[in-house]
Amino acid sequence: MKNYVVKGTFKAGHDWETFTKKVESQNEKNACENVYSIFGSKHGIKRYLIKIDSVAEV
Repeated sequence: MKNYVVKGTFKAGHDWETFTKKVESQNEKNACENVYSIFGSKHGIKRYLIKIDSVAEV
């Protein structure tokens, strides 16, 4: 498994907040899916309210 850093923004109330998340995943696509899953389960945010700007391998 590789480590990835995912950067982007999500809708928090009326504003868009930036985030940086480190995830362990097999590839970039799965890293994005993990971020969607984490934000959905912990914060109750729908996928369309999360915008991923970049995914980089660490």
